[in-house]
Amino acid sequence: MKAKATITFLFIIFTQLFQAQIDDKFYQPSKEMKPIDLKFENISTPVEKDTITAILLKPNTAKPKATILFFHGAAGNVSTYVFMIKPLVEAGFQVAMVDFQGYGKSTGTPTHLNVAADGQKFFDTMLNRKDIKNTKILIYGASLGSQVATHLAKNNKAKISGLVIDGGMSSFADIAAVFAPQFKNALAKMLASVYSAKEDIKATEGLPKLFMYSKNDNTVPFSQGEEMYKNAAEPKQFFEFTDDHLSAVTEKPADVVKAIEALIK
Repeated sequence: MKAKATITFLFIIFTQLFQAQIDDKFYQPSKEMKPIDLKFENISTPVEKDTITAILLKPNTAKPKATILFFHGAAGNVSTYVFMIKPLVEAGFQVAMVDFQGYGKSTGTPTHLNVAADGQKFFDTMLNRKDIKNTKILIYGASLGSQVATHLAKNNKAKISGLVIDGGMSSFADIAAVFAPQFKNALAKMLASVYSAKEDIKATEGLPKLFMYSKNDNTVPFSQGEEMYKNAAEPKQFFEFTDDHLSAVTEKPADVVKAIEALIK
């Protein structure tokens, strides 16, 4: 019995260590903040023993068209992705961009589970602000940020006006299998309990959705965008462009703004 208990204990420890390694492969945070050439407000939100930080960028209008809660990709921090939201701010949207644990000025270490919990905490905090609570809310997930964005949209559907998925992978397991196809089955089993955008999107019926993908994307296969779109109920729109990953806004800024504006009309 003692030997059996020891083996069970070692198995649990091994599983936890392997899961930590899987988390570590997905997140590549940076502490180096690039210059941000827009006016913004720094925001800090406590989460247990750590703090997640965000920036809020406001347009030069009396009232914003809507508030966009932006969840960025695996690498960098909020400053890395300002180029994606600049045309939106200039078009009259206010945008809140969050750095999860370990990114930018946020403390802690990102994992699939704490990113999801932190996302909900950030969402609740933003919706309680006076300058946000009376505006329409859009959730925007870029690349890896699509996972938490879709998860939040599923769990807060009645509180938001639309969801934008920009170059988002269909699931953690699917994107991992692209880079390690020999471990596809093992990865699928290991990540089976983690939230999945391609499954969560099925529970967003009635919510306007915009999917932006390129067939020339060298990071996320176009087929994952097609699967996401197929799994989503109406209303939905598929926006196709030709440049690489997350380049829709640099290739077709006016068209991207127009497509996002359509979500709130």
